[in-house]
Amino acid sequence: MEELVQEKKQPLFSRNALVRLIIPLIIEQLLLMTVGMADTVMVTTAGEAAVSGVSLVDNINTLIIQIFSALSTGGAVVVSQYLGRQEVEQAKTASKQLLYTMCAVSLLLMTAALLFRQHILSLIFGRVEADVMTSALIYFLLTAAAYPFMGIYNAGAALFRAMGNSKVSMFCSLIINFINIAVNAIFIFGFHFGAAGAGIGTLVSRIAAAVIIMTLLNHPDHLVRVDGLLRFQLNGGMIKRILFIGIPNGLENGMFQAGKLMVLNLITTFGTSAVAANAIANSVASVVNVPGMALGLAIITVVGRCMGAGATDQAVTYTKRLVGVCYLFMLVMSTGMFFLADFLVSLFNLSPEAVGMAAQVLRICAVGNVIFWPMSFTLPNSLRAAGDAVFTMMVSLCSMFACRVALSYVLACSWGFNLGLAGVWLAMVADWVVRSFLFLLRYWRGSWKKIKVIE
Repeated sequence: MEELVQEKKQPLFSRNALVRLIIPLIIEQLLLMTVGMADTVMVTTAGEAAVSGVSLVDNINTLIIQIFSALSTGGAVVVSQYLGRQEVEQAKTASKQLLYTMCAVSLLLMTAALLFRQHILSLIFGRVEADVMTSALIYFLLTAAAYPFMGIYNAGAALFRAMGNSKVSMFCSLIINFINIAVNAIFIFGFHFGAAGAGIGTLVSRIAAAVIIMTLLNHPDHLVRVDGLLRFQLNGGMIKRILFIGIPNGLENGMFQAGKLMVLNLITTFGTSAVAANAIANSVASVVNVPGMALGLAIITVVGRCMGAGATDQAVTYTKRLVGVCYLFMLVMSTGMFFLADFLVSLFNLSPEAVGMAAQVLRICAVGNVIFWPMSFTLPNSLRAAGDAVFTMMVSLCSMFACRVALSYVLACSWGFNLGLAGVWLAMVADWVVRSFLFLLRYWRGSWKKIKVIE
């Protein structure tokens, strides 16, 4: 007993270990952002219809990736906790079950997308011009074929993060970008395939990523080596533990994206300038948020390992430290965004009206980032890593639809405050305020420390 207590007092992660985990994650998140952006930017040479078609489908693909990310998080939590308890064989079993689950879900989503892609596009975006729909359909066909490979890659990257090795997924992201851009260039610029060329680039790069990540997962030097996948063995109990985190997280991510689409539909009523300003502001803000997203992924690994080892005091310490680092990143990045907002939006070919709106909402976002973003998005990953995924889901969904969606109509529309696009972004910050308060309250009360994910 004394040895166990002494072991729990030993820090599970040194400062160098945290740095080695976090820095590659930041680079990886930046690289992953450029995959979708490369398709959009490179396909502009094929005309507005191709760009519009790719852009529409990317909204759906973002939702699919969120689902894969949620399931991967469930697997990462379970594997991290087993590694914290030093039960490597159980961690390997959980890894295999995560890959089986991801394959099943991704194949199901691919089949649905391939069979009903026209119905899906019409349902979400209504009637669009014929040439836009043609580009969207071919791009959807090719990217949907990549879903199983996306799912496998997401699962593999999550498993490497659970091992504390984020360099592998970082290098894989770099390879994805090189292949995607190279294949895009061949088929878009060389063969003039337009949206189809962008889709082929995505498909080829995702296949390569899945092959690489699975090859590395079978390497004997890695702590959680996944071998014998073809000797199919389902473990219902282990899958249940993964889904215990993955399903609430998936519902949260999916409904969050649905809420964003509802808000986007509202913004379209404000005119072309507002739509363009919102798109550019989102692009700039997403880059600023990359360090925070990376730290959220790091917390999954660190707190999951602590909870598995029974070291809840260390889980508290590391959470405070990583959320503090997130605040530091947000302070630096958002201060720059606040004061450079006019310059940043001037880099894009926008009308003067759109430039003014984009700069205004970026400053609103910058203030919200510094005060509320870490508590709203980084802190809840600590709760999820402990198994408190149902609570985070309920808070996120209620806050999303009560604040970001409903309050957007109140603040933005003429029958409310008539603030237009600024009203939508103020509603977004209000969503962060509510989430921050409830997540911080849950964290302080400490009930998350008593949740059992693994037996």
